[in-house]
Amino acid sequence: MSETTLLDEMLDPFALCLDAENARRIAEFRISPLVQDQVDTLASRANEGTLTPQEREEYEALLNAADFIALLKLKARREVCPNLSR
Repeated sequence: MSETTLLDEMLDPFALCLDAENARRIAEFRISPLVQDQVDTLASRANEGTLTPQEREEYEALLNAADFIALLKLKARREVCPNLSR
């Protein structure tokens, strides 16, 4: 099984639990400006090659969380607008 297939297998049941209002709220979710500022700061430091090991760990955790949130938002959008999902 591919990684994408496994993620779908894990997240599709979650999406089926959403009513239209909660799917819409998830689809419209945005991270806070405070978190975005920290991500931007860490991204700049990563591009400069100046991250400390602790900052790299934080940056990777934030990127992983952002990826997961993006997947949840995609699944929620499919529930809100199923004709646009494929």
